[in-house]
Amino acid sequence: MIAINIEGKQLIAGRAVATGNHGDAGADRILGKPLPFKYYQATKGEIDEAVIAAKQSFPAFRSKSGKERADLLDEIATEITAIGDDLILLANLETALPEQRLMGERQRTLDQIKAFAGLLREGSWVNATIEHGDPDRTPLPKPDLRSMQTALGPVAVFGASNFPFAFSVAGGDTISALAAGCPVVFKAHPAHPGTCELVGKAIVEAVKKCNMPDGVFSMLHGDGPTVGAELVVHPGIKAVAFTGSYKAGRAIYNAAAARPEPIPVYAEMGSTNPVFVLPEAMKLKGESIARGFAAALTLGVGQFCTNPGLLVYHSDWAGWPFKEKLAEAISSSQGGTMLTEQIAGSYQAGIVSRGDTPGLETLAKGLPATNSAYQTPVLFHADANLLMQTPHLEEELFGPSAIAVAAKSREELLSLAENLSGHLTATVHGTDEDLAAYKDLLDVLVRKVGRLIINGFPTGVEVSHAMVHGGPFPATTDARSTSVGTAAIFRFTRPVCFQGMPQALLPDELKDNNPMGIWQTVNGKLTRSII
Repeated sequence: MIAINIEGKQLIAGRAVATGNHGDAGADRILGKPLPFKYYQATKGEIDEAVIAAKQSFPAFRSKSGKERADLLDEIATEITAIGDDLILLANLETALPEQRLMGERQRTLDQIKAFAGLLREGSWVNATIEHGDPDRTPLPKPDLRSMQTALGPVAVFGASNFPFAFSVAGGDTISALAAGCPVVFKAHPAHPGTCELVGKAIVEAVKKCNMPDGVFSMLHGDGPTVGAELVVHPGIKAVAFTGSYKAGRAIYNAAAARPEPIPVYAEMGSTNPVFVLPEAMKLKGESIARGFAAALTLGVGQFCTNPGLLVYHSDWAGWPFKEKLAEAISSSQGGTMLTEQIAGSYQAGIVSRGDTPGLETLAKGLPATNSAYQTPVLFHADANLLMQTPHLEEELFGPSAIAVAAKSREELLSLAENLSGHLTATVHGTDEDLAAYKDLLDVLVRKVGRLIINGFPTGVEVSHAMVHGGPFPATTDARSTSVGTAAIFRFTRPVCFQGMPQALLPDELKDNNPMGIWQTVNGKLTRSII
């Protein structure tokens, strides 16, 4: 028994509410039994109440200054920190993720919140653009035009199963939406509902302390097909952020597109993050690449968005047993307990299905199971032609499994790359000579992914201004965006232009005297000077 108080209610505009029936109990993934908490599924009325509160709070919230919204973000970080070890303890029980991993993820989440607060205080992110008018221009006068980014409106955010902090209640989706000036209605993930409640209450407390409108944040419990679907089609919602499976992400996208008023959906739906090993690199560093690949594949029991699920190498170079070294590395790797029973079941079914695929060889399995919840890493092997003729093998199998693919020639390797669909990342291991000789491979991969990695592995997504965590479909539903890094804010903004607006009525960001001291593009030139 743990001493954490969990109510299991919705958090709507600062209040804990429960008018419906109990839903599911939380699960202790460490011991494989229910936790002593029950969660109420949100009713249609509660969903409506949360969205209306968000809609009503939007005009006041979007008008808050960048500094005021930055203060809110800082207070959210302070409140999350104040939860202390209880947050780690409960997340550990609900997800089976190790405490050290969770402490690192919590710090990443706090750092991410502070990065957005810094972005707001600096202020130039709004892309203030000023084009002065010219009343004497002939044959027609030129109007005075000024544009900047402005908030979209209430955003529905779906928590992800695999990151209980960084992609959950106070994760990058929620924080970037709040930073943009958009209220958030968050759907808690049923894999860690208690963790969601603790963080959700921290945000509610921060909203109160910063005197923000109550409806700026609400959190709802419930399943995706019912509560999630109702949120997506609610006319008060103006954008959706989601991280999860292709099936769920595509359903959300289709529902949003079918609304009378279609809205943008930023769904990150998985990726196999292909890794290419070029000939000289395999010759010089093949053993360490094989070990590194096994470590990246099995990190977090293969439950990161960026675990590599494909490895492509040349089979015509016989000077070193790369295939055998890969098998050795996987054979000594560890699996573990996955996030939920459903996820573990899908992984097992996927392994069976792949094992039945003609021509797909089971090359190696990791260390054997130590308990009934343990999932074992599995590495399959195929030739390039099989992969190109069987497109579903390129799809993500969520968990510690991958396919090593042997290409017989440079041309076959390039052909395989050209046949890839969209992914979050691609990695190339090569010497300087390899990379120069395979420049055409790099050019192909730039068209296929959001992040191209040289001589590394895709796990470990740095939160920074330059990060792109996105990619072409089916990795995401919008290749123009990122869900990690401060550029994620632009998912929840749109440009607005003011024509002929008097100085006194312009937003400060667009005034000639530049009272915020931000970077402005004035008549095509970037400047911070007073005009």
